[in-house]
Amino acid sequence: MRIDLHTHSTASDGTDTPAELVRNAAAAGLDVVALTDHDTTRGHAEAIAALPAGLTLVTGAELSCRIDGISMHMLAYLFDPEEPELLAERELVRDDRVPRARGMVAKLQELGVGITWEQVMRIAGDGSVGRPHVATALVELGVVPTVSDAFTQDWLADGGRAHVEKHETDPFEAIRLVKAAGGVSVFAHPGASKRGYTVPESAIAEMAAAGLDGIEVDHMDHDAETRVRLRGLAADLGLLVTGSSDYHGSRKTVTLGEYRTDPEVYGEITRRATGAFPVPGTGGA
Repeated sequence: MRIDLHTHSTASDGTDTPAELVRNAAAAGLDVVALTDHDTTRGHAEAIAALPAGLTLVTGAELSCRIDGISMHMLAYLFDPEEPELLAERELVRDDRVPRARGMVAKLQELGVGITWEQVMRIAGDGSVGRPHVATALVELGVVPTVSDAFTQDWLADGGRAHVEKHETDPFEAIRLVKAAGGVSVFAHPGASKRGYTVPESAIAEMAAAGLDGIEVDHMDHDAETRVRLRGLAADLGLLVTGSSDYHGSRKTVTLGEYRTDPEVYGEITRRATGAFPVPGTGGA
């Protein structure tokens, strides 16, 4: 069984539509794929309608969180998307994305970059505007060679010259909200030091005690040493270990299914979830 539990579509900052994403996942030989757009479930209906036979969709979202000034992402799987508290928190985070992106554009202009708000909105299209869209604009302008190169202290990384903070959920509150909505929570790419400061292991231990279900270990932003360390931490804390591509279409070089989750771990995630169930494909539209 080939399982990829972290992907993005045009509903947030990916370049594949939800329908294209599930078709591409099937073409890549995946059996299970999770759609985890940033702070939104808007792409789920389209993905389900297009779901090919033989592919199962795990509905989810990647929640924007912050602890002690450090940004982090929490993957939430199989929660009830209409649960009022979690829905209200996701909307609060999403509503802050536009003023934040406008602030980053203004800072970049002050730094002499010829970026415009119209350019960023064109790149975002119907998606929820975010840092990757601003980063793509920097690539278009030749300021940086790749989107990843925009996430540095020179540009858009946390604390960088053009960084602007936004509303982000306290991770302990996110864990509580996801659990109350019947979902399962997994800390995304916790060792991705290239993105900025990482959350200390002591805080991850506190999250585990508060009900965190797992950590994402096999990820493109984790080197071999980091994966070994995180596996040991997960074993010590009794956390599930997942692996995922964090696929963004052409916005990143990683491919669907490049990093995967063990079928036994996937089975445990589905057993713990009560808010929603994986959706088997019936042929799609």
